[in-house]
Amino acid sequence: MKKGYNIAIDGPAGAGKSTIAKRIAEEMGFIYVDTGAMYRAMALYLIRRGIAPDDTERISGLCKEADISIEYRDGEQTVLLDGENVNAYLRTEEVGNMASRSSAVPAVREKLVELQQKLAAKADVVMDGRDIGTVVLPDADVKIYLTATSAARAKRRYLELQEKGEQAELSQIEQDIIERDYRDMHREHSPLRQAEDAVLVDSSELTINEVVERIRELCR
Repeated sequence: MKKGYNIAIDGPAGAGKSTIAKRIAEEMGFIYVDTGAMYRAMALYLIRRGIAPDDTERISGLCKEADISIEYRDGEQTVLLDGENVNAYLRTEEVGNMASRSSAVPAVREKLVELQQKLAAKADVVMDGRDIGTVVLPDADVKIYLTATSAARAKRRYLELQEKGEQAELSQIEQDIIERDYRDMHREHSPLRQAEDAVLVDSSELTINEVVERIRELCR
């Protein structure tokens, strides 16, 4: 029986899901479930067992034995792999490369969805992604579909790159976003779509604070 209070935030790339989810979690005292970090922890688990990135058969078998969770310790998000804090190991290039390959294996995704559901059953969580409200947490207490126009998302990305001193072309960024949206919405497994009971929040003309307040209103 579900005990935790769950907030699911879905939406296309660049809509601000992670930024909003982290703020909501911080302000409400919930756990922000970084699903990407969980995939990296799985990659670390496989690396430690000497599995090659292209050995999908062994990845499929071994991934079922991993225990991955997230807790907050001293105000810091801590990713636990079989009870060990593995934060320090998750951002290496080796782990990133393995995560990119292993996350495409259906058994890995099934196992991580199971672990995410287990975490959400016992804790108050905010989770963001492409299929949280439709697949991972279909019974979430609050479901948000956070979106913005492709032009608004492209402009945000363009400004981010400018701040880093990187050159970019606004029109190309928007084209890439449109193409990614199409892929996400038409993929075979867990395509991006708004859950029937999700509330649509368009952040195109809203500040981060305004989006956060809108979601907090829905929770109240």
